[in-house]
Amino acid sequence: MASIRFNNIYLGKSVSISSNDEKIFTKRTIKDYYNGEKTFEEAEEKQERIIIDDMLKSINLDLIIGADLSNQIAITSKTMANYNIPFLGIYNACASYPEGIIIASKLLDSKIKNIGVIVSSHNKTAEKSYRYPIEYGSLRKKCETYTLTSSVISQITKSKSNIKIESCTIGKVVDYNFVDVKNIGAVMAPSAASTLITHLKDLKRDISYYDLVITGDLGKIGSKLFEEILLENDITLQNYIDAGSMIITDENLSLMGGSGPVCLPLFLTEKIIKQNKYKHILIIGTGSLHNVSMVNSKRSVPSISHIVSLEVLN
Repeated sequence: MASIRFNNIYLGKSVSISSNDEKIFTKRTIKDYYNGEKTFEEAEEKQERIIIDDMLKSINLDLIIGADLSNQIAITSKTMANYNIPFLGIYNACASYPEGIIIASKLLDSKIKNIGVIVSSHNKTAEKSYRYPIEYGSLRKKCETYTLTSSVISQITKSKSNIKIESCTIGKVVDYNFVDVKNIGAVMAPSAASTLITHLKDLKRDISYYDLVITGDLGKIGSKLFEEILLENDITLQNYIDAGSMIITDENLSLMGGSGPVCLPLFLTEKIIKQNKYKHILIIGTGSLHNVSMVNSKRSVPSISHIVSLEVLN
């Protein structure tokens, strides 16, 4: 069984930073891609340090679980060298945020009280790791999403808050022999559907249990494919949002929306939770598991999606 129920685990404080590209304005804004640093990598490290420092002003973290899109999660690893806090580096691409929540929720069964889950992306560092450096001049397709330049850290805790982490479903790697890495929404849609189907089956739930379903970054094409696959399995989504499609709306950047591991938590913590509108929220992190070598050798791209079920308490 791929699904797990949790007892008395909560989503606590979250701290975000974003750029002017994202249409969710946090209290901290990255002014440009260098952000006062010499390289894009150093700029992304600075993003992470800012939000970690803010979190640590009010919360003592026993552990930080983190991910980014740079090769071998080098950004977050370098950032964590500045802190005397135990660190677990993880990687499931844009599905890393729910993956971190799942790991943190199980670790809280021990004596650990507070865990920070951090995810980060930077448009310019991600392009080098995922496709081609910007300087290469590779043409962007209409189906291509635009990677966010943002970071989010969330507290996962035993201390009661108004957001309960109710259950999760761990996804399986899915490979439909799709080779177009510039259309990652189409790559990830089957895994998102697969994990959702498993979640409902394992927990014996109908999709109507959830007031809102949020995917991370399927984009406009991937979202439609996701819904079509579910319809073929007799599942009709009533209230569904793709976070990436809502965050990047400037068509000069992308016609499809945004991508990156920060799409889901940024939209969730800065938009949805603050609305205080939904009771049962299902978040689906969607990850395309490729790198430059896979792209250059034209191999098919695998994907994975993880689910976390949230309950908003009165």
